[in-house]
Amino acid sequence: MSTPAFDPTKAYKRFEVNGAFLGDGREVALLEYVYSRPDLDQLRGNPSRVLQAIDEFARTHTGLINVGEIKGAIVCDTIAKYKPAIMVELGSYVGYSAILFGNALKKAGGKAYYSIEKSPLFAAISTSLVDLAGLRDTVRVIVGTGEEGIMRLHKEGVLEPKVDMFFFDHHKPSYTPDLKVCERLGLVGVGTVLVADNMIQPGNPAYMAYVRASVAEKRELDKESTEKGNPNLQYRSQFIKSFDPSGDEDALEITECVGVEA
Repeated sequence: MSTPAFDPTKAYKRFEVNGAFLGDGREVALLEYVYSRPDLDQLRGNPSRVLQAIDEFARTHTGLINVGEIKGAIVCDTIAKYKPAIMVELGSYVGYSAILFGNALKKAGGKAYYSIEKSPLFAAISTSLVDLAGLRDTVRVIVGTGEEGIMRLHKEGVLEPKVDMFFFDHHKPSYTPDLKVCERLGLVGVGTVLVADNMIQPGNPAYMAYVRASVAEKRELDKESTEKGNPNLQYRSQFIKSFDPSGDEDALEITECVGVEA
């Protein structure tokens, strides 16, 4: 899968501002910026225009830790290829990926996109922008950690019989343990696709090692681990280089469950 060259005219401002990468008021400022735009009526019910408004804020005001256009396009292509009925995102932030991928899922005939976000503030901002984009019928934002959100949705029975696609973009050390939670609950099966962001910025060697390990290697690791998954799941994984929205090199790890070893 080829990656387009980065267009520097579309670069976000740097994420770091006075030592902070998020949570310093920029997210509320984004919401106020979007809802004070003179073209607000043109944004209503239009996911592309809402995403453009978020991008414009990040390019002219303060950088945001969104997946961005280039990596986002790779994920949208993956959604179009696999056509998931149910997709779960861990890490909603301000709702950029929920809008982008929720809309892609809807276009591909999908049923539901669940976006889990630990911060109640970020979840509220995400919900507001999802609503503005006209995706309330497809996208639902859940407040909680990755594990809390997964457990809640599983208890509700809305993820049965399995989740077709996951997007991991939350607390980086939680990728592997949260994937193992999904495996334990039977939410990962043959055909499930895992998409993990930030494989270079900042990187996630533990997750990459897990999804690339053989069944035999995972069984051995599972003996010593307190976080049990399903080591019998067979994965096929690929590392796809790309760029984050500020122009730094980053990558996605796209993994498909291709079998279950007895």
